[in-house]
Amino acid sequence: MIRNRGFLGILPVLLFILLLNLVFPAKSSAGMIFEFETGSAFTSYNDVRIPGDTGTLFSIQDDLNPNASLYFRLRATWEINKDHALSVLIAPLRFDASGIAPKAIDYYGKTFAAGEMLEAKYRFDSYRLTYRYTLVDEPTFQFKLGLTAKIRDAAISVRGETAESERVNTGFVPLVNFSLQWFLGGGLSLLLDGDALAAPQGRAEDILLGIQYDLDGKYFFRGGWRVVEGGADNEKVYNFTWVNYLSLAAGIRL
Repeated sequence: MIRNRGFLGILPVLLFILLLNLVFPAKSSAGMIFEFETGSAFTSYNDVRIPGDTGTLFSIQDDLNPNASLYFRLRATWEINKDHALSVLIAPLRFDASGIAPKAIDYYGKTFAAGEMLEAKYRFDSYRLTYRYTLVDEPTFQFKLGLTAKIRDAAISVRGETAESERVNTGFVPLVNFSLQWFLGGGLSLLLDGDALAAPQGRAEDILLGIQYDLDGKYFFRGGWRVVEGGADNEKVYNFTWVNYLSLAAGIRL
């Protein structure tokens, strides 16, 4: 379930799109695209140390036993005209893990003893507003480039036999957006799409490689592999995570 705080955080995005629609009336080529993506998500690594300078480094992936997660994403795209587009993405993510602590772990003001049974919950909800501009639009290839404003609403909690601690983090992250699509014929295309940016404070990448099938220019279906990687390293938090997604998507153009 999407938390109310995350929903309220995206309201300014929806109002911004409404304002643009009033200021810049859509041309005849404008349209809306609605897309639903789902599948299985699992981690390759998930390393945590909170506080970042005094906590104990441990791995939710290796020290505990995380479960694969069923995920979903919702995206709405407003094609203002053939070159300009705005989209809104809602992408919640959850992982649960449990296991025996291999060592004493100091986590965000609480200490969990070695041999203690632990339960961990990892949440990383993402809300994004993306602007894209079409740089290349050829019969066999299309290239779009843009910017994404991302609101991150994340939390990591650890619960033991006698104590529990949770670190919540909400923040804004700017990203570079890109989309490359090769049209193979017969409605098939190869798609490389994502958001990414690296800085001294941390990094974030969300990249999809997939095969898409377009039906009658209105419906499309896609299967592929998505990876989300990144994190931060500072005195407050150290967390780097790699998430793999086996992705299936369907969409409609209106």
